[in-house]
Amino acid sequence: MADKDSRTVVQMEPVLNGLRKSDNPKKSLQGATLSFHNVNYRVKIKTGLICCRKVVKRQILTDVNGIMRPGLNAILGPTGSGKSSLLDVLAARKDPHGLSGEMLIDGKPQPPNFKCLSGYVVQDDVVMGTLTVRENLQFSAALRLPRSLKQKEKDERINQIIKELGLTKVANSKVGTELIRGVSGGERKRTNIGMELITDPGILFLDEPTTGLDASTANAVLLLLKRMSRQGKTIIFSIHQPRYSIFRLFDSLTLLAGGKMLYHGPSDYALDYFTQLGYNCEEHNNPADFFLDVINGDSTAVALNTLEDVDLGEPNDGGSQTVVDKLAEDFCNTGYYKETKAELEKLSGGKKLKTNFFTRQITYNTSVFHQIKWVSKRSFKNLLGNPQASIAQVMVSLILALIVGAIFFGVKDDENGIQNRVGSLFFITTNQCFSSVSAIELFIVEKKIFTHEYISGYYRLSAYFFSKLIADLIPMRTIPSIIFTCVIYFMIGFKPTAGNFFTMMFTLMMISYTATSMALAIAAGQDVVAVANLLMTICFVFMIIFSGLLVNVTSIMDWLAWLKYFSIPRYGLTALQANEFPGEFFCRNITVGKCSANSSSLLTTGEDYLHNQGIDYSSWGLWQNHLALAIMTLIFLTIAYLKLKFMKKLT
Repeated sequence: MADKDSRTVVQMEPVLNGLRKSDNPKKSLQGATLSFHNVNYRVKIKTGLICCRKVVKRQILTDVNGIMRPGLNAILGPTGSGKSSLLDVLAARKDPHGLSGEMLIDGKPQPPNFKCLSGYVVQDDVVMGTLTVRENLQFSAALRLPRSLKQKEKDERINQIIKELGLTKVANSKVGTELIRGVSGGERKRTNIGMELITDPGILFLDEPTTGLDASTANAVLLLLKRMSRQGKTIIFSIHQPRYSIFRLFDSLTLLAGGKMLYHGPSDYALDYFTQLGYNCEEHNNPADFFLDVINGDSTAVALNTLEDVDLGEPNDGGSQTVVDKLAEDFCNTGYYKETKAELEKLSGGKKLKTNFFTRQITYNTSVFHQIKWVSKRSFKNLLGNPQASIAQVMVSLILALIVGAIFFGVKDDENGIQNRVGSLFFITTNQCFSSVSAIELFIVEKKIFTHEYISGYYRLSAYFFSKLIADLIPMRTIPSIIFTCVIYFMIGFKPTAGNFFTMMFTLMMISYTATSMALAIAAGQDVVAVANLLMTICFVFMIIFSGLLVNVTSIMDWLAWLKYFSIPRYGLTALQANEFPGEFFCRNITVGKCSANSSSLLTTGEDYLHNQGIDYSSWGLWQNHLALAIMTLIFLTIAYLKLKFMKKLT
């Protein structure tokens, strides 16, 4: 445990009191008491087939009341009991639709930005695995602490947290990913906790903090939380089935089943309470296991002389629900429950305080440009830490360019010249489109991280969106396009003029940007990469059909011809052909030199070929394809942004 002087650093004022842009420091949440009154939560669930789907209302929480004071406050219950829902409701991270009741902090309504002032550690770790422990904490400090705070003070805060959490030895080690060996599970969990402790929140929420940890590591994490609670923090967490060494650390226990409260009070009194109801715990049985046995209707947990009074029911006939109803009713009749209700009335001052769940808002401590800087910085570090993705993209582009250049090497102006040129340009266009499929993972892989950081007030949506574009378009789309153009242009032997060279390079970039934007528009809000990949592939297949190579666009029936305006490959291939073919002459049986307009064996000219294909090769005809790609890019990016904006971020 930290000494008195170190605690002073941990509780720096006014920085660590969860403030958001303000000249006058607000009261810290340190040692806050959270009370909840008559909380009910119901959701609408769609059942049945798509053609005849019904909407059914399901009650998740029913008349839940309680008080969470400084200390370890555990919410215990079986799977589906509503413990995670209650935790999210208390942390202001639940969809307000279907939610009613009152939530108070020290007798006052929760502030609208409560989820930004408190700390919340999600069940699934949401740290960037390619960054070190210290870099993750620096990211949180840079965005969640006021910019008025000096960097030296931020660094001191980070160092103190690293020391408090026992992460000194691994501070400069990468957290780790599926491909990168990193810190242990317990150290990873402590890193998650550390990112939330940056603002020194008075109330810290944790969703199943022991999930995925072995018994010893889980015990170490709870001992850490216990030490923090002794410093005056209110720590509230859900947990499923803790071992006894963990259970004995609890200060307060809330027992839920079927969305109903079966017990809420000091954990030390829980066994005595159930004994009074006739449920006896065996001498060496774990109390947490005993409570779950009672809830599930396990007859071995019930005293023999009370079996006739409790309807346990058959194993799967709903009998356990009868036990839950009886336990909930018994608890509501206890003197302790009535005392809790009376104290709740006292906290609210006897007034009817109505919590407006629809006034929730997110506040920020930093400007949008500061946020763009740090999110972009982290994204570039993530790219460098993921060579399998970044370097592989460049290497694949280089290898493909060499292969295509070798296949179409030294294209000639004979009767095969037209086919070879068009074939190479078609392949180049198609490659640019499909190489952009990797952008699908940009939002899907980081969806959990984005959702948590966004609602916690790390950054604005616009800052995140533009940062990801900067970090993806420049290294992953622009650089490969430049390399691809430099290799194939001279190997194949396209027009040896600077203007045509840079026009092709610009065209390839535009194709890549547009295809990437479409990938982002499809992937935004999706949960499964495979589904987004399938949709992307289907779109590209239809676009390629209308690209102008597989079928002459001028010959397509009018009622289908309009689809060509939605084809990215068509605009790209048309622009590349309009850049390459004008001024070219193609002759029969050419062996020496180049074909010319005066040659007796002249087959056709580049202009004639473009005319037959219905391609406008004028200066405006060339650049209108680029304009079309630019417009499509803006449309797709707008769709992606709106999908992220209206994506459901609360559970």
